[in-house]
Amino acid sequence: MLLRVHDLSCARGGVPVLERLSFELSPGDVLVLRGPNGSGKTTLLRTIAGLQPPIAGRIEAEDGAVAYGAHADGLKATLSVAENLRFWAGVYGTGGIDAALAAFDLVQLQDRQAQNLSAGQKRRLGLARLLVTGRPVWALDEPTVSLDVASVGLFADAVRAHVAGGGAALIATHIDLGLESRVLDVSAHRAVAPVDALDEAFL
Repeated sequence: MLLRVHDLSCARGGVPVLERLSFELSPGDVLVLRGPNGSGKTTLLRTIAGLQPPIAGRIEAEDGAVAYGAHADGLKATLSVAENLRFWAGVYGTGGIDAALAAFDLVQLQDRQAQNLSAGQKRRLGLARLLVTGRPVWALDEPTVSLDVASVGLFADAVRAHVAGGGAALIATHIDLGLESRVLDVSAHRAVAPVDALDEAFL
């Protein structure tokens, strides 16, 4: 077991969003989060990533097990593609970056500054960071935004390789990635408290 979520309740801005949610991720698992905008997918991922505390329940995982991929790509604009990946590899204390460059078709772009990439190329670079974290659980929030069909395929291949190697993935997405996966509709766990006053872009 890489991640266990038991009877979890979480909130955004102090307002309950999701409640009584339980699931487990074992090596090889892909769990896709579904639900309309504002249903709490981002809040759940942020809570699992440790960016905010739950209001009830437990999250069980090894320290440093979760790599979180958010809406922002988290790139340093004046560094090249390769320099960005080397920076993150240094942060996480992992090895080289060649596999990450190849997986997301960035080899020919490795010397280009991040600020000179297209939106789709920036997203591919942001996702390539996952491969240099060395973390077994990927928690990803709409990872295919800005990607074309070919790049979505690269991402899906990267997830397949990750889980085949003993990792797991938790992915909030509205599209079919063609992955062997389970689906969790978070709208079935919406908290009773109203969330109309919140900005649904952050839920």
